[in-house]
Amino acid sequence: MSVLKHQANSLLEQLDGFRVEVDAAAQRADIVLDRPPFNIVSMLQREQLRLVFEALDEDERVRVIVLRGSGAHFSSGGDIKGFLEASPEHVSKLAWNVAAPTRCSKPVIAANHGYCFGVGFELSLACDFRIVTATTQYALPEQKLGQIPGSGGSARLQKMVGIARTKDIVMRSRRISGAQAVEWGIATQCVADAELERATADLVQELVGFSPLAQRTAKKLLNDTEDAPLAIAIELEGHCYSRLRSSEDFREGVEAFHGKRPPVFRGR
Repeated sequence: MSVLKHQANSLLEQLDGFRVEVDAAAQRADIVLDRPPFNIVSMLQREQLRLVFEALDEDERVRVIVLRGSGAHFSSGGDIKGFLEASPEHVSKLAWNVAAPTRCSKPVIAANHGYCFGVGFELSLACDFRIVTATTQYALPEQKLGQIPGSGGSARLQKMVGIARTKDIVMRSRRISGAQAVEWGIATQCVADAELERATADLVQELVGFSPLAQRTAKKLLNDTEDAPLAIAIELEGHCYSRLRSSEDFREGVEAFHGKRPPVFRGR
């Protein structure tokens, strides 16, 4: 066993403030924030979350990952005292850890309800899909502490909603509702609290039905070309399209379409 792998295994021996549930039949893994009552995210937990995302990315049983919170809230944010105790070097790694859902090649869904503040919001913004409820409140409240978001929150939000709305949220530490998040394009769907799990399961089932190879390609292409000029993005899209044309999944998709039957994709 390599030194790095041994260190990772040691870090994951006891998960701090969350648990992992794998449903092989549904091809789904859930990362559940579980530090009641507000699911505060510790410094250690951030690093463990990164390692878990990386491990699930390699787990062949899993096609889709769901990030959710137990209890009444997703997460009220990070362990504020931990910032004062952490070294500058440790703090400098926080954004890399929180970006783990984005780097993961598989689709990641954030199921958000109740408070979704600070790093809870930043983790959600790093996911591919955000489903919210009537009780969801998004906020980046760092200005109240004499700070700014430090794990990609303001940067990701600005890409989604523009500079004016981002300033409104960040510089005023303003909360926005789940319904407003959908209106602004931050979240993809707003449901009643009681329907959150059903909506999440439906999205998982839908995503599992597509080619995993095409899904991985689409996610990486979209992430890689977010800041690219249009001509470069179109060029890269063409190369990705060309590679997928030679895949077994594409052949299966075409044959299933003409045969009027559901495709059986194998990720090859």
